[in-house]
Amino acid sequence: MFANLSDKLVSVIKKIGGRGILTEGIVNSAIEEIRISLLDADVALPVVKDFVAKLKEKLAGRKVLNSIAPEQTVLRALYDELVVFLGYSDNDSNFRRGKILMLGLQGTGKTTTSAKLANFFKNKFNRKVLLVSLDTYRPAAIEQLRVLARNNSIDFFEDFLPGDTPVDIARKSLSAQDKYDITIYDTAGRLHIDESMMDEVISLKQCIQPNELLLVVDGMMGQDAVNMAKSFNDATKLTGLVFTRMDGDSKGGAVLSAKYMANCQIKYICTGEKISDIEEFNPKRIASRILDQGDMRGLIEKSRSLDQASLQKTIDNKFDLESMEAYLVQLTKIGGLHGMMKLMPGMNKLKSQLERPAFSEKIPLRALAIIRAMTKEERRNPQILNASRRRRIAKGCAQEVVDVNRLIKDFEMLKRVMSKKLAGKKVRAMDLMRR
Repeated sequence: MFANLSDKLVSVIKKIGGRGILTEGIVNSAIEEIRISLLDADVALPVVKDFVAKLKEKLAGRKVLNSIAPEQTVLRALYDELVVFLGYSDNDSNFRRGKILMLGLQGTGKTTTSAKLANFFKNKFNRKVLLVSLDTYRPAAIEQLRVLARNNSIDFFEDFLPGDTPVDIARKSLSAQDKYDITIYDTAGRLHIDESMMDEVISLKQCIQPNELLLVVDGMMGQDAVNMAKSFNDATKLTGLVFTRMDGDSKGGAVLSAKYMANCQIKYICTGEKISDIEEFNPKRIASRILDQGDMRGLIEKSRSLDQASLQKTIDNKFDLESMEAYLVQLTKIGGLHGMMKLMPGMNKLKSQLERPAFSEKIPLRALAIIRAMTKEERRNPQILNASRRRRIAKGCAQEVVDVNRLIKDFEMLKRVMSKKLAGKKVRAMDLMRR
């Protein structure tokens, strides 16, 4: 979403490289380019004016230390201001228990986001979550949330009658509160903000008394998203925003403008269509990604999840094609190699290379198809895969024999890597025993 803005801001910083001091002329030139870049990214004009004024004040008269390059001075100031405008606060507290009321217009992905948020709390924080549908207007809305809950092993509130109103369902669900850490209420959306919608939201708020009142906003809406957030916040006093479709190709100005214009914190962002594609909004990490400094914390978290999946069966050197299958499943869940590399510093300048077939998300899926075309014996004993077996496997998964051969070669290389990791772990364990 921030690709174009990132390109322009990084370009501005590079132009400053090699200067011995930040003169007023250099600062003014950089500030003007940053101002134009923000406007091009559809950031609200009041936000741009305030942003560049504070950035200029921070850079004015600042000398470059011998140990710090001029571009690093500008980069640090730009990063600090981005974090502030994205909404960072030392007093931010993470929500882990209570009731969440989800609001939004039709088409913003509110129902799916409710399920994503429930799955997020269940898997990441081991919370017991209940999903409640209050959308009695849209056909199949209740069934949609019920199916999402069932497919992801999340409890769904069923104790209501066909003629019940949203307030009736909300009131009945309160009796189940003691059994759950978190209850998430999915409300009905409208095509536009109207008086009846706000009246219903206020009635639900009074009945439920939620700990969090979250507005789901489509990140592709541009400045209309900010105006909508402001209207909802004025009427209901929101506690936060959830931006969806953050993997789209919009300019991202709404995200940069939301905290300033709507006076409301962004709490979560959805980065894809999968149930796991949701994360807590962290201004420091987002600012780092925009400035092409990567997201090392996110990368480490993803790497850890891969490690756990791939090392489960390496004990006693039993890494086989079933182990590799588990590894590939985890790789697809976190966005593949492309998803991981986007979090590494300096990857923005290699953007075109990342789009090449070598980093295609289809590669792990193709490998999974090949492995699943094998018998259990072949997956556990790859050494028996002779030419005739490989031809049969290729035919069974609609691939070429060369693809099967390539997979076996990749497996053998991965097995050597895993064996070295395991050997290192055993050595460390023996050292600890000796101590």
